[in-house]
Parts: sequence; structure tokens; C-alpha cells
Amino acid sequence: MRVRVLGSAAGGGFPQWNCNCRLCRGCRDGSVDARPRTQSSIAVTAATGSPASDWVLFNASPDILQQLKDNPELQPARALRDTGIRAIVLMDAQIDHTTGLLMLRESGDPLPVWCTAQVREDLSTGNPLFGVLGHYAGVDWHELVPGAAPVEIPGAPGIDITPLALTSNAPPYSPRRDAPLPGDTLGLSMEERASGRRLFYAPGLGEAEPHVVRAMASADVVLVDGTMWSDDEMIACGASGKTARSMGHLPQTGEGGMLEWLSTLPDTTRRILIHVNNTNPILDEDGPERARLDELGIEVAHDGMDIEI
Repeated sequence: MRVRVLGSAAGGGFPQWNCNCRLCRGCRDGSVDARPRTQSSIAVTAATGSPASDWVLFNASPDILQQLKDNPELQPARALRDTGIRAIVLMDAQIDHTTGLLMLRESGDPLPVWCTAQVREDLSTGNPLFGVLGHYAGVDWHELVPGAAPVEIPGAPGIDITPLALTSNAPPYSPRRDAPLPGDTLGLSMEERASGRRLFYAPGLGEAEPHVVRAMASADVVLVDGTMWSDDEMIACGASGKTARSMGHLPQTGEGGMLEWLSTLPDTTRRILIHVNNTNPILDEDGPERARLDELGIEVAHDGMDIEI
């Protein structure tokens, strides 16, 4: 199993188009050692080595066209119109994870989308992307049910994918905003049957519940929510009045923070943070926060990162 990180930033990307915080400004003018990043998305293939012709896309970022240009392996060019994307899995209904579907509207066949019933509802009502796509390629929907038996998704043969309900938050346009139900946000455990090796993927994670901790502990690689360093990060820099936890993201630091949970994993587990907000100081590769991650053996995902599992 191989993972390609297409985008590693939270909503708005990095630098964010309208932000002049120290990190965004420093990324633009070169005064901060930080890589630009597009909005969070990964692609997974069962193929070993390179190149691969079939992939599963996890979340369709607004930056999907740039991400596909930056990763030509996802365009195998077997026909006049072609793509390596065999299926699309949506972890939630958030704008930064779904609006890229509109950029794929030229598909000759309905887009094969796998998501929960709640996500389908939000993308049919509050943010009716599925309705809009009905005028173009259309959507071939497949339901993911948290806690159900593993499924095999076209594009990743031999990989069992198990959806897990996460505590996070539903989008602002959802009737379940601030009162989410199981299925509004997913984590995914992916196991390659031949090798038994596992990935746990959760770009939006608000609480380390027992079933989540078990899934992380049994994984060879965890690729998890790295949105904010501290709970009051956006408040402290004047970017927002909201805390990380109120937005459904477990901060890295503080009691019960992500670093605390990652430290409980076996030493052999590869630990990677993704979905990093533009205000998070771990983006500064020379900063003390990044040095702390280095000491703990925790990586920060970047666009174009390849992960062999």
C-alpha cells in the first residue's frame, strides 16, 4: 500500500490567500522557512513501487486540479480522456474536503463517491454539490457505515477499509452543527490483507476516544489531525474567536492533546500530522515547536510526500 499526500494544509491552504500572520507573510517573503501547502487530501494505491495506474482519492480538495498537475502519476493517459482516480472517499462534508468534486465534473461517468448518509445529506441540501453534479457527470453514491464490516473500494484491491465514527463537528451549513452524530466525520483504518500492515487516517479528529486509540495503536502508520498547536491558537493571533476544540480539532498541546496520545503508541509506529492550519507554528521548520516534534519522532506531512506501508 502506498500513500501520496496531495495536500497537507487545513482549509485555506498555506499561505492562506487573505492572511498576513507571521507564518503566511514569512512564507511569501522568505523570512520563514516554511513550505507552501495545498488543502488536505491523499491518494492511496495498492500498487507497490511506481508508477501506479489506479488510485482511491480521499477528500476532493478545492486545490484538486493543481494537485493532479503536481502528481502526474494520477493521470496514466491510457485513453483520450482518462484518470487514475477509481473512487473518491469523503471523510466529512466540509468545504475544504468536498468542493473539488465540482472540478471533476467533466468525468465521462458518474463520480464514484463513498461517504456516510449524513455527508450525502449535507451535500444534497445545505451545500448541494451532488445536485449540481447531477447536471454534469453525476454521482454514483456508495454508503460507508461506521462500525460496519471492512469494505474493499475499487482502485485499492486487497485493502480492507474500515470506517470509524469520530467526535469532531459538522459543517456550518449542516443541521447537526455543534450537535454532530456518528458519521458526520470519519476516521479510516486501512489494512493491506497480504501483509497485514495498517494505516490509520483521520485529518479531522476532535477527541481521542477508546476505539480511536485502539485503531491508532494497531496501525503501522498514523496520519492524523495536525490542525492547531494549541487550543487558543487562533484567538491568540487574532485570526478568530474560536478554539481548536470548538471547531472539532484536537490541538497538539495541552492536557489530552494529540502529542500526549501519539506518545502512547509503540515506538515502531510512524506518526505524521496532516491538515495543518496556516497559524500553526509547526509550519516554521526552524521553530521550537518543530524541534519538539523532531525530538518526539513526529513528522509533518507535506505536499508530494510518499508513504510506503
